Amino acid sequence: MLRAQPLLLTLAWRNLWRHRGRTAAILFALALGIWSMVALAALSRGSLEGQLQKAIGNLTGHIQIHARGYRDDPAIDHRMPAPDAALATALTDPSVRVWAGRVRVPAVIASERESAGVTLVGIEPQREQGLSFIGTAVTDGRYLESPGDTGLLLGRKLAERLETALGRRVVVMSQDVKNQVGDRGFRVVGIFDAEPEAIETAFVFVGRATAQEMLGMGDTLSEISLRSDDRNRLEVPLSTLRTVAPSLDIEPWTVVEPLLTLTEKIVNVILVIWYAIVFAAMSFGLVNTLLMAVFERTREFGLFQALGMPPRHILGQVLVESLILLAIALVIGNLGALATVHALRDGLDLSAFAEGMEYFGVSPIIYPALSVGDVTMANTLVAVLGLVASLYPAWRAARHVPIEAITRV
Repeated sequence: MLRAQPLLLTLAWRNLWRHRGRTAAILFALALGIWSMVALAALSRGSLEGQLQKAIGNLTGHIQIHARGYRDDPAIDHRMPAPDAALATALTDPSVRVWAGRVRVPAVIASERESAGVTLVGIEPQREQGLSFIGTAVTDGRYLESPGDTGLLLGRKLAERLETALGRRVVVMSQDVKNQVGDRGFRVVGIFDAEPEAIETAFVFVGRATAQEMLGMGDTLSEISLRSDDRNRLEVPLSTLRTVAPSLDIEPWTVVEPLLTLTEKIVNVILVIWYAIVFAAMSFGLVNTLLMAVFERTREFGLFQALGMPPRHILGQVLVESLILLAIALVIGNLGALATVHALRDGLDLSAFAEGMEYFGVSPIIYPALSVGDVTMANTLVAVLGLVASLYPAWRAARHVPIEAITRV
């Protein structure tokens, strides 16, 4: 068999190009299918990655720490003490890149004309750099300077709704620790932009110490948010934090934002379905092409067998033809997909559909993200199942009786 391999390869290559138009057509179809598999996967992963990055940056972080019950009822009653020595030490572990404690409670903000329900967030301005979007989101005015800053950051859409502007005064009201209304006047010192735009109407930001004083919280907090080096490898920091603070609710972003985890699973299912549809179409074309080639060469195969070629070599010849077709198509399809991803490296602008997309938290600009796993899965599926689909035409070629095949007209 080994000595026959060069001959089988030569015969298979020559037979493929007997009908160049037909071979070129099936190559184009196979390459197009492979390109669509890889390119669609890259765009889907890019869109999903954009959603994940925005959700994590929109105050979620990689891990959140709360008092038990806060996630079900984010009220001031479910506050927690400032980090003790053990928790503070755990938060300085090398696996924790950045962290910050926040006050985060429901509130009402009122201008001289309008009012709106919001979430009041008291922050340590410097610690939010690299942790959440607010560290770089201020586009007009200034960012907060310290935890005790008495200014307020307002989203652009909320400023329009309240009919207020930079430098104007607003009043913020919320329930304090004594179940009374805590209120305070703030001057708008900064306007921030965010995606999706719903964030601009959902949050207002003040200094953490200022919020604690307004609500009578002392040094207690609503939450601690942190980022690690890898959002997919949080076992070590989670284990450490839960060990030193067993009374607190400590959960990763996958639990805090379950919709994102569900979205990721849906994307994986959609890709598998798409792969199955594309491969089904490709396999029909491949099998049809090989069967046509087999029927056209019935007498040739009969002659080969009459001259002493064993049926397994006939089988091998057809399978080698299929393998060559698949190999060339894989190279062309993957190169095309790589070229597409490279061409779209600055983003695919879908701003014409921006309003509908942003409603679901999807950015109007998608940056393709090519995954080695997706490429490997697509190529393996096409190569393995393509050869499996070729077994039938190969079997048909090998089962001819020599004398009948030679005399067939």
